Amino acid sequence: MNDRYEAGHGDDQYGGEDQYEIVGYDDYGRPVYQHVPSRSPQQQTYDPYGQRQGYPQGGYDTGQQQPIPPAYDPYGQQGAPYDPYGAGGHDPYGQAAAGGQQPGGTEQTAYIPQQSGPDARPQQRSRPPEEPEAPAPPAGPERQEAGDEEQFAFVEEPDGESEDVIDWLKFTENRTERREEARRRARGRIIALGVVLALVVTGGVGYLWYAGKLPGVSSPGSATGTTVAAGAQKRDVIVVHLHNTGKRDTSTVLLVDNATTKRGTTVLLPNSLALTDDSGTTTTLAKSVDDDGSSGTRDQLDTVLGTDIQGTWRLDTPYLQNLVELVGNIEIDTDTDVPDPDTKKKGSAPLVHQGKAQTLSGKMAVAYATYRGPGETENAQLARFGQVMQGALRKLSSDPSAATTTVQTLAQILDPPLTDKDLGTFLAKLADLAKGGKYRTVPLPVQTDGTLTAGTSDSVVKDVLGGTAKSPDAGSAVRVAVQNATGAKDDTEKARVTLLGGGFGFIEGGTASGAEAASEVVYSDAADKQNAVEVAKTLGLPAGSVTKGAVSSGADVLVVLGQDYRPGAS
Repeated sequence: MNDRYEAGHGDDQYGGEDQYEIVGYDDYGRPVYQHVPSRSPQQQTYDPYGQRQGYPQGGYDTGQQQPIPPAYDPYGQQGAPYDPYGAGGHDPYGQAAAGGQQPGGTEQTAYIPQQSGPDARPQQRSRPPEEPEAPAPPAGPERQEAGDEEQFAFVEEPDGESEDVIDWLKFTENRTERREEARRRARGRIIALGVVLALVVTGGVGYLWYAGKLPGVSSPGSATGTTVAAGAQKRDVIVVHLHNTGKRDTSTVLLVDNATTKRGTTVLLPNSLALTDDSGTTTTLAKSVDDDGSSGTRDQLDTVLGTDIQGTWRLDTPYLQNLVELVGNIEIDTDTDVPDPDTKKKGSAPLVHQGKAQTLSGKMAVAYATYRGPGETENAQLARFGQVMQGALRKLSSDPSAATTTVQTLAQILDPPLTDKDLGTFLAKLADLAKGGKYRTVPLPVQTDGTLTAGTSDSVVKDVLGGTAKSPDAGSAVRVAVQNATGAKDDTEKARVTLLGGGFGFIEGGTASGAEAASEVVYSDAADKQNAVEVAKTLGLPAGSVTKGAVSSGADVLVVLGQDYRPGAS
């Protein structure tokens, strides 16, 4: 391109032609030019202190031009001007070299193009000496000339105090943020604690309400704060027959789960309990188990006790031994020493020792449950069987699935309709009650002849098994309990035959403690009054013998045969 400052072109201040020549290149590859004077050339000497030649010391112009010797050329080129910032005129501070006419001189130094960075374009050449260009504003350390003296002026110097202020502001800001974060965390903890306390209070009040312990408020199992009637309570009942394979005798208990009161009970049934078979014949519990089997005995127990037994569990002694071993032994209070049944040698150490909290294995549990000592009644042996059953329930799992697995491991064949799952679930509920201390074992009192009395049996039958006798199904026979107070034992059997012939059900009511002169026909429910009148007619008793009063459990009508009873008079 044509430029008046290119080499060989332009006029100097004396009217001659200005000429420039390339003397080298700077660090960015740009050419460095040197002005070639058209008139008497002058030599410039190398000044290590950066003082310009041609001027006297102190910066005064004498008006006389000094010869300028050739400049020091770091690239080996002669005639190049001295560059105080390195070869090629590179300024480490990004400062443009001063160009133009020297004060008081007639010669011009070489023009060196400048740029601020590697991507910047070359700056425009300075104007000719007759029109000097004002220097650009300094961007860093600026090289200033005042006369002959060169100084470095810094536009802005780092201030240590400003850095301290910035650090303090950062510290203050961080501390404020930490305080705010601590407040947020504290608020979160308070809210979480409030939620937990609310849940605890709600759960506690709900439990007290459900358990009926909240003052002035009734529980779900109560009506207006009162206890649910015994007959309205929900119960599950299973009868268990223990068969001693060694002696071929049996022991029977009822396992009762009262879902309303959250209580469990083992009811001990003596073998002498009087039952009535399908033909109306009086029999005992032990004989019924042997003759009628599980189904017949279950129905007869329902009739006498007014219960609704859901199933029968036949438990032979080998299975009882396996059950105790499966639950990991049991711990009970034993009331006597029990010898080892497999040891015939006299004086041998007992298999089971009397004492508190005795640990029994499967074999020991069977020996204790079936043991009846010399002179003891069957009730003593039955009570020991009840202890073993309650101890096994305490060790059985409360989880229905685990309890069912235990039952299945016994590999028993259960009597229909009872299944492994039904029995396992039932036993798991009782196990939970036994672990919680809500389980007891009670005997069913009977008279010497096996019959039930209102005074001795109602406490168990009412409280545990549902109170009054179960109402008969529609179309079923009216159940009549007969108590003999004539002094003649044969009168009971004669009355039984007469009642069965008349279409009534018969229940053995036992023998009164003393003879009675007049007979009585008693009913407790007004709905049974007409039935009582019909019973009196059937037995040949006067209509005045019919009265309202207490009737023993399991019967609709109670007949007390007095000495005025005449068999065959009806």
